[in-house]
Amino acid sequence: MEYQREDVLQYVREEDVRFIRMAFADPFGRLHNVAVMSDGLLKAFAEGVAIDASAIPGFPASETSDLLLFPEPDTFVELPWRPHSGRVGHMFCRICRPDGTPYEADSRRILAEAVKRARAQGLAFSFGTEIEFYLFRLDENGERTDVPFDRAGYMDVAPEDRGENVRREICLTLEQMGMHPERSHHESGPGQNEVDFRHAEPLAAADHAILFQSVVKNLAAANGLAAVFSPKPLPEEAGSGLHLNVSAVREGTPVPPEELIPGVLAHAREMTAVLNPAPESYARLGRDKAPGHISWSKENRSRLIRVPAASPDHPRFELRSPDPSANPYLAFALVIEACVEGLGTSCPSEGEDLGRLPKTLFEARAEARESRLLMRTLPEEVLALYTR
Repeated sequence: MEYQREDVLQYVREEDVRFIRMAFADPFGRLHNVAVMSDGLLKAFAEGVAIDASAIPGFPASETSDLLLFPEPDTFVELPWRPHSGRVGHMFCRICRPDGTPYEADSRRILAEAVKRARAQGLAFSFGTEIEFYLFRLDENGERTDVPFDRAGYMDVAPEDRGENVRREICLTLEQMGMHPERSHHESGPGQNEVDFRHAEPLAAADHAILFQSVVKNLAAANGLAAVFSPKPLPEEAGSGLHLNVSAVREGTPVPPEELIPGVLAHAREMTAVLNPAPESYARLGRDKAPGHISWSKENRSRLIRVPAASPDHPRFELRSPDPSANPYLAFALVIEACVEGLGTSCPSEGEDLGRLPKTLFEARAEARESRLLMRTLPEEVLALYTR
């Protein structure tokens, strides 16, 4: 159900929702929120909720730090793990300046603008995410250790797979929240898990990817565990990816992946600083099926792009380099822009090696600094955060 403002106000009254989290992501994709009481929700819709952004990494300095959060009613969900007496709701917000103009570095807005430009070209994109994470044990003080929750391997089952019940709880909670997990399983690393989402329009898919990490961390903590989304939490084990399954339709007709792939391949090196923004991202790339070179294949899972066997009605490609440290809003925006820019160019041959991805964050940032695609898609202050 897509809520309108009056729907949210009615739900809050009737279901004893007492707190509403006004949520937003910083330019690095980290989730932040301020909670308002239910009797302040109407004012929040009308006037926004003021925040001092100077204390948030990536946001403006103190002299220009006053910003307003305006909740988006169609993103309203209730948080099922919170108490049922005095329930807690959640809405993503658009970020504005005090005069009401959009805040340029709002990464959700950046994605919305990319979606709008693609639609002007007659293209409607969808994204499905495959998100990997590790579960670690806690010590006697409740702090995370480096001891994985189990020693199971790829798609193992209980009792070796001890994460089965946690994944079940995660998927059921996501369903309660109107999100749509499609599959879940144990991954190849000890204590490593994966949850895959159905395709959704880009803003919803990015919202879900951001909120997913919060859901997993809360439910892991409730089970006496720590969930970790680092791209390489254990140096000798498989890294964690944020695989993006991308599809598009033009006037209701699916666009063949081979038409979308050329632009992503052409801009892969310069996008890496945003798709893989952590230093440990580069310990993952080129190992354990994570791509290190720029190429595509219909079968090989170690390629940068894979075109999986799919229904003829739902063709897609899978971009395998991004990892969970990426900001999904910015990652999706760049992929959309790259796909659109590459339309009409010939697709390289399957398996053709077009060079390697950057081997370090320093190298990736140098590529990003020279990228016209990034300059066109990202505001100057956001680009500076990813390149300096």
